Amino acid sequence: MSKGPEANFWQSLRKNLPNNSFATRIENNHGGGVPDVHIVWDGLTFWCELKTTKINAVNVSPHQIAWHMAYFARGGLSFFLVKSLSTKKIYSFLGDQGVALSRGGISAARGACHDNPAALFQSLRPRLLDHYSATLRLCDPAA
Repeated sequence: MSKGPEANFWQSLRKNLPNNSFATRIENNHGGGVPDVHIVWDGLTFWCELKTTKINAVNVSPHQIAWHMAYFARGGLSFFLVKSLSTKKIYSFLGDQGVALSRGGISAARGACHDNPAALFQSLRPRLLDHYSATLRLCDPAA
């Protein structure tokens, strides 16, 4: 694994993963847009693209935007997680926010701000439950 701010960000997230979760870090150098991390938490799965920024700009590739948009459009749940190196805050954005992040940085995209990894995961939990509850309602013929 490469050393640097993103690797440090991953290590801080990995050390603070919730109980009953399993994470796989994907080392993908071919540029296909597949996110950095796949997480299963109590049976709820999601993908995370990890980014860091010094001020506001976020380097999101067209392949990453396309992957997240295609996954999101088909009911998948993915996030861009961005750590501000200047404030130490962590921002979470749904996968459909890639274009906004690419064009205008963290200030242009709709997301949430967290003080630390524990606060991030606490915020993600209800979003995961809401997403999968809605998905299951769509699959229920009696609904």
